Amino acid sequence: MYTAESVGSAHPDKLCDQIADAILDACLKQDQNSRVACEVMACNHLIIIAGEISTKASVDYVGTAWKVLNQFGYDRSDFTIIANINQQSSEIAQSVDQKNHKIGAGDQGITVGYACDETKNQMPLAVMMAHDLVRLAKELIDNKTFNHAKYDMKAQVSLNYLDNNQVELKTILMSIQHEENVDLSVFKLFVKKFIMDEVATKYGFNKNYEALINPSGLFVSGGPTADTGLTGRKLLVDSFGIYAHHGGGAYSGKDYTKVDRSGAYYARWIAKHIVKAKLASQCEVIISWAIGLTKPLDIVVNCFNTHTVELDLINQIVKKIFNHDLATIIELLKLKTTNYSGLAVYGHFGKSEKQYRFEDTIYLDQILKIVNKE
Repeated sequence: MYTAESVGSAHPDKLCDQIADAILDACLKQDQNSRVACEVMACNHLIIIAGEISTKASVDYVGTAWKVLNQFGYDRSDFTIIANINQQSSEIAQSVDQKNHKIGAGDQGITVGYACDETKNQMPLAVMMAHDLVRLAKELIDNKTFNHAKYDMKAQVSLNYLDNNQVELKTILMSIQHEENVDLSVFKLFVKKFIMDEVATKYGFNKNYEALINPSGLFVSGGPTADTGLTGRKLLVDSFGIYAHHGGGAYSGKDYTKVDRSGAYYARWIAKHIVKAKLASQCEVIISWAIGLTKPLDIVVNCFNTHTVELDLINQIVKKIFNHDLATIIELLKLKTTNYSGLAVYGHFGKSEKQYRFEDTIYLDQILKIVNKE
């Protein structure tokens, strides 16, 4: 049994992630060499923006936060917003920005990328279903179809992997904030028919699953007034759920020199190439980094005994095809011009190959040529 979850765009943790990445995008738009480490906390009626930012950009941090919050119906009476931003440490800056355009890792760390052949975008099935549930719910609220619902929500999907390589949809759980005096029976019928059943059908399942909708009862109080939000608290939602390891570092609010982010995107890029080339049906890439060093300390590839070629060949491909220099990674993955705000909700992986280079398997033909020579 594998279970994965996702949360809606107005979940308090995700509000914080979106604010942090909106600030990052605003800095990079004016200055591609901005160094950003932004953290956001939202509690009750107070939002605190903190961190270290060194940039030539002129960014209204509080105003940027309001642009995010306004999307979900919040106004200036809802929050007091405080920004407490410092410059990046000069010692860290010296280790990152090196001679000859080299870039050192902004910190030590372990980053993980994963891919599998369960879906067309090489993502775990339960993870994609959970994201689709909350994404569809938001779309229905946006187009005024889903009456009385609000944007703070969570979804969870449980799949049973059977011995005959079949997958059974066991349970779908959704908790969705709503207005007062809503008819919960009508509300739940809508969720089951127009959200849960739609997603189940999309992925080839029937409707004979357990549906749990707002099992705690009323969900009127939501957002930061009900639960404190913080950047980086939805690590598995942002990555691959329990299908893969996680290095422990969050993504949002960090510029491309922070390997917590760029290293994870790079690891995913490698793993996706291996799976899309059909060298394995599952692949996990674990990369370790040291602050100030321009290349990883180590890269470990695990295919969970699903490889179709020798593991030595896969490791040779990773070494030969991919350039592990951080400055080169940043350029190849176009991380100076990436739209990071688009990654802050519904997971960072499995999104558009055209929009996000770390999802685009540009080396696929080169890999297949090497394999066909063996």
